[in-house]
Amino acid sequence: MSYLTGEHMTGGYGGADILHDCTIAVDKGEIAVVVGPNGAGKSTAMKAVFGMLNLRKGKVLIGGEDITGLTPQARVLKGMGFVPQNNNVFTSMTVEENLEMGAFIREDGIAETMREVFGLFPILEEKRRQPAGELSGGQRQQVAIGRALMTRPEVLMLDEPTAGVSPIVMDELFDRIIEIARTGIAILMVEQNAKQALNIADNGFVMVQGRNRYTDTGAALMADPEVRAAFLGG
Repeated sequence: MSYLTGEHMTGGYGGADILHDCTIAVDKGEIAVVVGPNGAGKSTAMKAVFGMLNLRKGKVLIGGEDITGLTPQARVLKGMGFVPQNNNVFTSMTVEENLEMGAFIREDGIAETMREVFGLFPILEEKRRQPAGELSGGQRQQVAIGRALMTRPEVLMLDEPTAGVSPIVMDELFDRIIEIARTGIAILMVEQNAKQALNIADNGFVMVQGRNRYTDTGAALMADPEVRAAFLGG
């Protein structure tokens, strides 16, 4: 059984369902990637797992505990960190202040965790006194991920972490994501760059119109001719 599971999720906004019996899951120390065409419901599935969307059917489990009824804030206390695609940094605050904001639930010292974040993203230490709004897109993503790591999560959820960044920056971000997973954190990621994401994924979920179309290991999905033809450009 996976550490985090959104199981048979059906729901949407208002009266319209966007998700239809959708399941996504990830285990500790692994990377699970959700891919699919635009409008497939990938980000909606992530929001449902994080409690930003009410489910009509299905449930969300973390460590075997049913957390379906919990708010996003309560899920953070259960060990979930979520990095949205947009508006994910406080632009007027410095890098260091952004990271400190990420530790809002902590009642212990945060200096060691901040050192770990700076070790993962050295450019952030260099720019720690600079307003986050002055950073490049890739550096802002590092701030957003670093801020989520300040809560010391068991699960890190990333919604399109490489959106709008160059291929070189994308590769660097993926390398850091692999490093984070190696520390034992479960990573659940929605990604538009499907081929590159599946290359680093332990498991992948291909969604179409709010449903699971294919579920397998990243390597198996990369090797599947149907998946390659339909979603990975051949």
